[in-house]
Amino acid sequence: MKINDHNALKPYEASAERYETMQYRRCGRSGIDLPLISLGLWHNFGHTDDFKNQRILLRRAFDLGITHFDLANNYGPPFGAAEENFGRILKKDFLPYRDELIISSKAGWDMWPGPYGNFGSKKYLVASLDQSLKRMGLDYVDIFYHHRPDPMTPLEETMGALDLIVRQGKALYVGISQYSAEETSLAAKILKELGTPCLIHQPRYSMLDRWAENGLLDVLEEEGIGSIAFSPLEQGVLTGKYLKGFPEDSRAVKDGRYLTKDSITPELLAKVKALNEIAEQRGQNLAQMAIAWLLKDPRITTVLVGVSKAEQLLDNVNSLKVLDFSTEELQKIEEILNA
Repeated sequence: MKINDHNALKPYEASAERYETMQYRRCGRSGIDLPLISLGLWHNFGHTDDFKNQRILLRRAFDLGITHFDLANNYGPPFGAAEENFGRILKKDFLPYRDELIISSKAGWDMWPGPYGNFGSKKYLVASLDQSLKRMGLDYVDIFYHHRPDPMTPLEETMGALDLIVRQGKALYVGISQYSAEETSLAAKILKELGTPCLIHQPRYSMLDRWAENGLLDVLEEEGIGSIAFSPLEQGVLTGKYLKGFPEDSRAVKDGRYLTKDSITPELLAKVKALNEIAEQRGQNLAQMAIAWLLKDPRITTVLVGVSKAEQLLDNVNSLKVLDFSTEELQKIEEILNA
């Protein structure tokens, strides 16, 4: 597949072959197909990051058929920076392709001071999306999520806010993130009664973090809700980059907010090494196998990846070349993970 030369950052024209290799999967019981790989802007799109590289990443993603860009109000740093930078890139490169894109944002974590800039009140969610739309220069987002459960606000209020946002024309679809199986079932029931069905759930899910298997995926199947798995590579642990130490550009060294050196134990590295050997036997690297392992379940609509380099995107997309697992491979993986 021919990819445009982005180094000079000439005026952008998307690859004519962008839909030839990407695979798409229907999102629950809806009219939406999502690419099996989606691009998240959680990391690498703040004001401290290289703007030129951000443009390169988004261009390369779309050229590879990745039509879904995932943001949130507080992605940065600072809060709001990812949406601001995405808005600048959208204006420069992607306005002609807006109707080919699924753009999502979220609210639910701390965003501004005081009692109205966090959690799940109607005031917070409506105000936050208004701010997000201004930062991105959009009239609407395709998907708007409540980013996390709020134990203090009635679920009826939070879901009612999502319904209102759709009726206002500020979002086409709504979703939830990190809700438990029980919470998801209740939220889906409320939204269905309001007439705005839940399109998608965004759980943290990987080979090393499997809480979604404890009932949540069953609820999603029953309710016809799609899913997008985030942190599929466990903040880089499932790339194998830590098998020979701690690279200076790795997340455990550079950031430390979500992954620390102390959390990468010898026991964990032993599992990663064993998984890496299976991946090599499959003709994949570990990251590719970790993505394929998630996508083996049809209830996973798409896998959300974050990258810092354009070549990482192509590497992730190449995981789609080998999605099938033998019974023996799955058994060996289970033995390793449960050891």
